[in-house]
Amino acid sequence: MSDPDKFDDFDEPPSKSELKRQSRDLQDLGWELVELPEADLDSMPLTEDVREAVMTGRRITSNGAKARHRLFIGKLLRQIDTAPIQAALARRGEIDRQRINHDKTIEQWRDRLLSDEAAAWTELAGLIEPTALQQIRSLARQARAEKSAARAPAAARQLFRRLREALPGPA
Repeated sequence: MSDPDKFDDFDEPPSKSELKRQSRDLQDLGWELVELPEADLDSMPLTEDVREAVMTGRRITSNGAKARHRLFIGKLLRQIDTAPIQAALARRGEIDRQRINHDKTIEQWRDRLLSDEAAAWTELAGLIEPTALQQIRSLARQARAEKSAARAPAAARQLFRRLREALPGPA
């Protein structure tokens, strides 16, 4: 007599659809590597053959050749553990998100300073050095004058850069 629970220990192989999804995900991962800036690519934990394929993919201009090469990179990635690559890309994405959020915070500071909020100046004085505050006050005055004269916002851009230097960035 056969026991119905006897086969519960065996894992079913992935379905054909699941295999296709995994393959497409690896192709997408490979093409994401192709589109990375070279400095970021150098920090990725890639095998030599994958790195070479990615560099070749950067030089391809024909759409048909790109599609074939995308498949080839996916095939190479199936042969290695991609978890370290995905973790490195996730870290890079998190660093980018932190930088973007920091830039948005600086833009908010700049807008508050350009509207000449007294509370903003008081709050900023507690965050940065007094010598930097003087330069920022001067740039804010120049930026307000540029805005009222409908000139190009050179001082506002310079104010943004100075705030970026003065305010603590993402950890």
